[in-house]
Parts: sequence; C-alpha cells; structure tokens
Amino acid sequence: MQSFAVLLTCLAAFVLSQTGNNTFRIQAQSSLGASATGEPDTVCSETKGCALGCCGQLDPLTGKGVCGLGPTFCGEGCISGCHWKSECDPGWGMQWSNASVCPLDVCCSEYGFCGTTATYCRGKVVSSPECGSGSRSSDAKTIGYYEGWNMAKRSCNTMKPSEIPLGYYTHIFYSFALIDPKTFHVADMDAEVASHYDEVTALKSKQPGLEVWIAIGGWAMNDPGPWRTAFSDMAKTTASQDAFFQSLVSFLALHNFDGVDLDWEYPVAEDRGGKPEDFENYVTMISRLRAALNASGRRYGLSITLPASYWYLRGFDIKNIEPHLDFFNIMTYDIHGVWDQNVTSIGPYAFAHTNLTEIQTGLELLWRNNVNPQRVNLGLGFYGRSFEMKDPGCMSAGCEFSNGAKGGVCTGTPGVLSVAEINKIVKGGGTVTYDQAAAVKIVTWDNNQWVSWDDVETLKIKQDYANRRCLGGTMVWAIDLDDGTMINALGSNLARPKADIATGVVGWNYDSGYGLGQLPLREL
Repeated sequence: MQSFAVLLTCLAAFVLSQTGNNTFRIQAQSSLGASATGEPDTVCSETKGCALGCCGQLDPLTGKGVCGLGPTFCGEGCISGCHWKSECDPGWGMQWSNASVCPLDVCCSEYGFCGTTATYCRGKVVSSPECGSGSRSSDAKTIGYYEGWNMAKRSCNTMKPSEIPLGYYTHIFYSFALIDPKTFHVADMDAEVASHYDEVTALKSKQPGLEVWIAIGGWAMNDPGPWRTAFSDMAKTTASQDAFFQSLVSFLALHNFDGVDLDWEYPVAEDRGGKPEDFENYVTMISRLRAALNASGRRYGLSITLPASYWYLRGFDIKNIEPHLDFFNIMTYDIHGVWDQNVTSIGPYAFAHTNLTEIQTGLELLWRNNVNPQRVNLGLGFYGRSFEMKDPGCMSAGCEFSNGAKGGVCTGTPGVLSVAEINKIVKGGGTVTYDQAAAVKIVTWDNNQWVSWDDVETLKIKQDYANRRCLGGTMVWAIDLDDGTMINALGSNLARPKADIATGVVGWNYDSGYGLGQLPLREL
C-alpha cells in the first residue's frame, strides 16, 4: 500500500495554480486538508468521495478507503471517482494516465505526479553546465530593458532616453510595443511610449556596437482586456502570422531597431488567456518569423522571454523553439511577492523574489531539455519586492506579512520598490541583513516594512553564478529603476573593455571626467 503521508503530499500537489508574475506555485486545494468530520480528505467511504483521485477498495472493518490514482485505486474495487487519471505514467500504463511523460522532462513519481524534488525524482539529479569559477561567459551580453512609460507614470526619479547610461549595456530592449488584436500589426502601447522610439535607437550613434531592440508584449498585455488573446490569435494561422511579420519588418526598419524580443506571458496558460494549441503554434510562428526576418535583407535579432517556473514554462516547447532564436531571456525575479498570500502551499509569508536557490531550480528546467547555456541570459532585478509584516517582532524571511509594503516615493506601487528608493531607505537608517543561502539583501524599516533586493554584493554573486553556469549573458529589469548604483556594480564586474560615456547628459551629470565604474548617483 502506498505511503499515506507521501500520497497526501502528491495529491495536494496535483492541484496547481499560478498567481503573480513569472512565479511557480503548487497549490493544495483547501479541501485536501481535513473534512468537516476531521478526517484527511484522502480518506473516503461509500458516502464520502475523493476531492482528487479515485476512492479505492474499502477496508471491510472500517468501511473506509484511500484516495489515489492508478490501477490500485481506480481499477477493480474502485468505489467512486474512478475516471481520474494521473499526470504521467510511472509504469502502470496509459489506461490510467493522461500522458506518458511529464512536460519539460521533469520527473514522474511512483504515484503518477510530475515534479522536480526528491519525492518525485527518487535519486535522479540534473546535470547543470559547469564552467568553473574563472569563466567570464556572461560578460558577452548585458541587456537592459527600458520602461518607455517611466516618465509619464512616475512622479520622480524618471529617466529620459538621453539619460540612459551608456557603455556597459550591449543591448537596450525598449519596452513595450503590442500586437493589434484585429489586424495583428505592431501597435503602440500608447502615444507616450511611441514618442521615444527614435530617441532610444539614436543612442547607437553615441555607443558603437550598441544594439537597440523592440520588446513586444509584457505581463499587462495578457491581462483581461482587448489584447489578452492577441498573441494566441496571431500565432494561430499563417495569414495572421504573415500580417504580423510584414508589419514588424516595416516597424523595425522605420525606427532603426536591430531586433525583436517577444514577451508572451504566457502561451497555453488558461489563466493568462492562453490556449492549448499555443504550444505548437508558437514553434511554427517563431520558425516562420526567423525566416521572414532573414528574408528582409537585414540580420535582425530574435529572442523570447521565459518564465523561471515550471507551471508557466511547460507551455513553451523550448527544445524546438531554441534553434530559431538568438537567445532566451529568463525572468529569474518575481519568484515571490504579495500574490503568495493567495497560494495555499506558500501563504502570506515573506520570501526573497530573487532567491538564488530557486533561480537554480528554474534554470534546471532548461538543462533538463538540453538548452545551450550560451543561449540563456540570466534575469537581474533592479528593484525589490516588499511587504508590510504582520508582527513587528517577526521580521525575518518566512515571517507572516499582512500586505504589500507602502508604495515608494516615486514608483508609488505597494509591494515593489526601485533600487533607487531602497538605497534611500538604507541611507535613512533601515536595518540591512544578508540572507546568505538566498544570496539576497533584506532591509527593514518603519517598524513593519520589509523588502528583499540585490545590492552590489549579491549582484556580483549572481553574475558569478551566471558565469559558472556558462550562461551567454545577463539581462536587467529595468534600466530606469536604477540610481547609478547597480550599473556601476554590474559594470565593475565585467571583463569587457570600458567604453566612453556620452557627455552632457541631463540628470546623470556626466562630464568628461567620469569614466565607467564611477558614474554619479542620482538623488530622489
């Protein structure tokens, strides 16, 4: 008979939900705790069915059975719920399973559930790329996303295109353009964002070799609204794809962009407007887009963003998409946030959103699928996720929070603070601690305010990790959330030769006396 405790864990993990940006959640249904009678909901009877799984043969003495999957529970003697099938086939046959293997080549447990922990993998380990401590592989690319709306949406600490620090970023990804849900042409996010396209691409004249790409999509594009299914609908037919391709090539040429980054959040995911056919359609669309870009007569770059979570990443056929891309940009941030309070298996507890241990787990999903690490750029956050803690006497990682922390002076959004805002809190006397296991810093202030983020020290740890794992680069969200601290730190860790800085830039106070590694900091 299967271990009751392990079975309970696996059944709970069978209900998966994803809440928040780019974050994997395994959520146990509340009904999988205990019933009104006090019995665990993996216990069933003639009158009490299973919340999940089949009610197996009843014990003749107690009149009770156990909920489970496979022939032991769903075969001969099954009392109710006998239609349930497992996620994967651990060897009992497809008659009892929804799929023969798990998405992304994760492990199928002996109970028919997909996962990555020891419970599922039973001694199997993932082989990660290893380049050693002397590797400088990720120095090759430093991508910075620039929020085109920052000047209109923030009350202070904004950054004009002319104020973008030059010299260390090899690529600037201008965020965002959208896809028209009816014509499938490239569409402007709004007039403000569109008004700065040419200003950003003009920066190439000040930094030879700099590439400026357009990023299309973003989290909000797949929020409920008219844009929600635009990616899915565009990828659905060759006619809609061609309409997008033709518009995109014209758009890139008109504004002198060097490539396109597609940020579809997320294909297949029903809670994000995705459809099952997205899995295959995305591969077809990307392969045809690569051909269309090549046929344009100019070598345009092509990349896509990836979530660091199994729940959302399983909607990407990364093995078949990879050959058509220049690289993947993996969003190894927002692993935790205020949305955790709605996730039963995590709950309202404060954890770091750039935890290196969890980043490693996310990257292992790529290594399971033999993705070339040189085609992977590690995401770095120039911001922190913040919480208002429930008990001022418990201010460590893992303590309970009641809500997002107060919005920043400039960003104004509860639950998130820019690096510039965090640095001001630290200077004002906030208490800073170092979580060595997670490789993050935490600062607490005002009795019950808490934020985790990467500072100069932990940024280097993550850059070193990217080099050790042979990654092809790093990418930053977002350039305009910095006050100069992070780009100085990032730049000082690079082996790439130093470039000249544009002079006379308003706001950053560059002058000919400043070289890389000593850019002046902006004050809020």
